[in-house]
Amino acid sequence: MSLKPATGDALTQLLRSTQAEQRVPSVAAAVVRGGERVWSDAVGHLDARADGPVATTDTQYRIGSITKTFVAVTVLRLRDEGRLALHDLVSDHLPELAHLAPFTVAQLLSHTAGIQAETSGPWWERTPGGSWDELLAGGIEQRLTPGTRFHYSNTGYAILGEVVARLTGRPWIEVVTDDVLTPLGMSRTTPRPTGLAAPGLAVHPFADVLHPEPEHDGVSLAPAGQLWSTADDLARWAAFLAGSTGDVLAPATLREMLHPVAVNDVPRIGWTGAHALGWQTWNVGGRRYAGHGGSMPGFLAALRVDVETGDGAVVLANATSGLGDVASPLLRRLTEVEPVRPEVWTAAPVPEGDLDLVGDWFWGPYRHTLKLEPGGGLRLGEPGEGRGARFERTADGWVGLEGYHSGEPLVVRRDGDTVWLELASFVFTRTPYDPSADVPGGTDTWT
Repeated sequence: MSLKPATGDALTQLLRSTQAEQRVPSVAAAVVRGGERVWSDAVGHLDARADGPVATTDTQYRIGSITKTFVAVTVLRLRDEGRLALHDLVSDHLPELAHLAPFTVAQLLSHTAGIQAETSGPWWERTPGGSWDELLAGGIEQRLTPGTRFHYSNTGYAILGEVVARLTGRPWIEVVTDDVLTPLGMSRTTPRPTGLAAPGLAVHPFADVLHPEPEHDGVSLAPAGQLWSTADDLARWAAFLAGSTGDVLAPATLREMLHPVAVNDVPRIGWTGAHALGWQTWNVGGRRYAGHGGSMPGFLAALRVDVETGDGAVVLANATSGLGDVASPLLRRLTEVEPVRPEVWTAAPVPEGDLDLVGDWFWGPYRHTLKLEPGGGLRLGEPGEGRGARFERTADGWVGLEGYHSGEPLVVRRDGDTVWLELASFVFTRTPYDPSADVPGGTDTWT
């Protein structure tokens, strides 16, 4: 798949304008569509000097908190292997944390465990990290009651890294590299810079001068923001998020990871963003996006994917501040210049018996229309409206995918020529309160 030349030119123009207007030493970006990278480019000199090395899409930048998404995928892989459960108390895996109020693996993933945001020591992003034992000795505290609200926590992901290490007997980065990065071909994503890499820089807010930023191994805090990557490599991660998971993660597990768990509520501003299991999600004008941002002294990064279309964008820069949101404008420009072409409609076979289910059903006097969706799913009413929901087939029947009926079984009952549906104890019949169906509470005559 490739984009039209005019589309690539429009994306490059946006990238060049951003680099110049925001005074960013260098910036690299890529766009994915259909599970593959369709555009990438880089602008600027790595040290912001006209005779300095030029940025490329293979230049490494530190990606900061995007590292957390790799840790989260590794944790879900361990869950799928039966090594842990999301509802496990973390103290069951790390007994040294038993003095804290109980919190779960899922709460760490979604930043709802109440764990302190940063460490108790000096500014960890600009100083060499210490071991797990040293982190413990400095004190790990809870600021909030677990499960009550969102509280972003770098320290929480340090804990997750230790959970991975304790369960596997290997350092977290070794597990991430062997089980995630290598199978996806992401050889330029590493814990420390290798090959061509951008220096971390801060640009003075009132002058065109630079301040170099330090770079260290975070050690125990590394799971919160250690990784380096390139635009080309991170584009593969965007394709992964868009559904091209290969053999690394089951598609159903990825979908599970993207369900919003906790909103990031800002008083007087409100919220459009939420945290899922390791991923950030956004609702922008009714469209759902997923990804993550990243920042470390000297670096900014962003990854964002349109969940519906699979279009994604990644952006990396070597600046402590000033870049702003570039991934979203790249996606908007892509859609404006070259929108996704609709799939050609074709007929599809329907499993025997399923066609008998479509049409109108009544929950008491309320009418709902049941339709078969492409791919074999069912849609009852309109998702998001009232108790409308979508359902997928399982070995035991049908189960809800979202909304009020998420996870609830939809059971088809038959008695002779009479058919009715049971959903979360509710009964749906072909006519309002069909007397020939088994309606709890019985039925009477209409008068």
